[in-house]
Amino acid sequence: MNESAAAVGTFDGVHLGHAEVLATVRREAEERGLTPLAITFDRHPLSLIAPERAPMAITSIERKEKLIKKNGITPVVLPFDEKMRETSAADWMKLLHDKYGVRLLVVGYDNTFGCDGVNLSIADYRKIGESLGMEVIEAPFVEGISSSAVRKRIAAGDIESTRSMLGRPFSLSGRVVEGNKLGRTIGFPTANIQASPGIILPGKGVYAARACLPDGKYVDAMVNIGVRPTIRRGNSPTVEAHLINWKGDLYGHVIRLEFYKRLRDEQQFNSIDALRRQLKKDLEETLLALPTRR
Repeated sequence: MNESAAAVGTFDGVHLGHAEVLATVRREAEERGLTPLAITFDRHPLSLIAPERAPMAITSIERKEKLIKKNGITPVVLPFDEKMRETSAADWMKLLHDKYGVRLLVVGYDNTFGCDGVNLSIADYRKIGESLGMEVIEAPFVEGISSSAVRKRIAAGDIESTRSMLGRPFSLSGRVVEGNKLGRTIGFPTANIQASPGIILPGKGVYAARACLPDGKYVDAMVNIGVRPTIRRGNSPTVEAHLINWKGDLYGHVIRLEFYKRLRDEQQFNSIDALRRQLKKDLEETLLALPTRR
């Protein structure tokens, strides 16, 4: 078993605060000749402890793993179940030491673990670590950035602030499903995205975005999120992406949308013609808002 340096957490969103923790793990692991690990969970702990308080996720498990790997760290995803819920901090750290070879544990600001963790300080974790031969250090704190703060900005549709917290555009993946096909009749066909369950959606509105297609190609996109008040097809929010200057069949495929700017609120129009005129304006704004592709 390789000896390792590790951080433990939900890492939801893998934002710039998480990136600082991961950078610390990577740097300290390299100095000590250890394997860098990020140990995370298959769900937010609150989904088991207090489901009514469990937040929507910023990223799927699969996307989270990819983002952790991009930071040069090997992700380890563990099931958060009743057994883990009842594990004390001391037993949890022993598990990390014995099963995953953790010799250095990096903790972030306000990072707790173990069923008794809420009552423990960094000094307590260090004392437990000393008994196991495990060093415990703190990563630098990045002020103003947390998963809860990122969720608030996404829900408000503040995509640009979200981007500054994540260090990249917020993205949303989903499978393309059949819609009502109204868009194609007015010159703006859309891919209707069935977003992954449990993932937070940006606030209602129209966005400038880019779509990553199954073949890895990126296409400029104008995205509407909302209940389509002009058409009144239902009350559940939908995600519809008009892929600019692209034609093809994406039904059944998963695509990923990267959001760059919120253009306007969702609106109800008096007629389909009025909607069409606005969409033409939105298209022009979308192309102006998107960064130049290299």
